[in-house]
Amino acid sequence: MPELPEVETTRRGLAPHVEGRRVTGVVLRRPDLRWPIPPQVSNALPGQRIDAVRRRAKYLLLDTAVGSALLHLGMSGSLRVLPADTPLRAHDHVDLALDTGRVLRFNDPRRFGCLLWQPVGETHELLAGLGPEPLSDAFDGDYLYRLSRGRRAPVKTFLMDQAVVVGVGNIYAAEALFMAGIAPLREAGKVSRERYRRLAEAVKAILGYAITRGGTTLRDFISPDGAPGYFEQELSVYGRDGEPCRACGRALRLSTIGQRASVWCPACQR
Repeated sequence: MPELPEVETTRRGLAPHVEGRRVTGVVLRRPDLRWPIPPQVSNALPGQRIDAVRRRAKYLLLDTAVGSALLHLGMSGSLRVLPADTPLRAHDHVDLALDTGRVLRFNDPRRFGCLLWQPVGETHELLAGLGPEPLSDAFDGDYLYRLSRGRRAPVKTFLMDQAVVVGVGNIYAAEALFMAGIAPLREAGKVSRERYRRLAEAVKAILGYAITRGGTTLRDFISPDGAPGYFEQELSVYGRDGEPCRACGRALRLSTIGQRASVWCPACQR
């Protein structure tokens, strides 16, 4: 599933092509993706100018004066800006026609993505109750320390809780915990303030670097220009069960945490 760096890469790739452009039409080749596509997408969006392309957690929002189209790429979705006469591929489910003669095309083979609507001045229920953005000033070690007190869940589960902080999925949680030297199975409430400071800094560093590298290519993710992400080539622990730790050489260990595979180094992470 595309994680925050992949979604941010997509946002940055789309913005120059769609911001300031007017939507001239909407083509829905099916009435639903993960959920039914609400009628406002077809009724309210045409004629509107896209003022901004924003990201909230792993969602993209195309902001207009009357509301925002809310998109999620799901497991395998991709967005591309293409000439309107570009031949359709399988699973090209949605086109947003732009006044440039191009279309913003949503392809989603597994249909776990979504296209929904957020009226202006409202917050969609999928965005309500989310924690802060990990790259924002609101997210730091003191915040994690305060929120973790009394929590007995593993620190990796705590870090992946979207009510705690958004967008830190399995890949980047594993990598950040390795960088911070924290074992993923340690109880969240038993991690010190100083170690949470290191963890927050690691999350910011890992995500920031992954964004510059175009995200992580796993399964189907591609950016709007068709290029893959390259951060996968530099992963320290994720997907490397049994391989030597890049720092100490000891074999990496695989644990199951919250029904998710988690690879970590028993020597470097305590």
